Amino acid sequence: MQDDALVNHDFHCPYCDTPLTFVIDTSQGSHDTWEDCHQCCAPIQLQVIVSPITGELDAVITGRDDDVL
Repeated sequence: MQDDALVNHDFHCPYCDTPLTFVIDTSQGSHDTWEDCHQCCAPIQLQVIVSPITGELDAVITGRDDDVL
């Protein structure tokens, strides 16, 4: 894995609104994953969208446990 494949993504927890930063590994391509909030421990869905052409991060969609992404 190359260091340039790691991208910091800043957002707020959809439960408690705590500002968070997660490291996204773009070498995995587009994928869905779960991370826990560091403050309230709630499960957060992350839908990572990586460009198949450039390999760069296009978007990260976040949602609550019961959201359908």
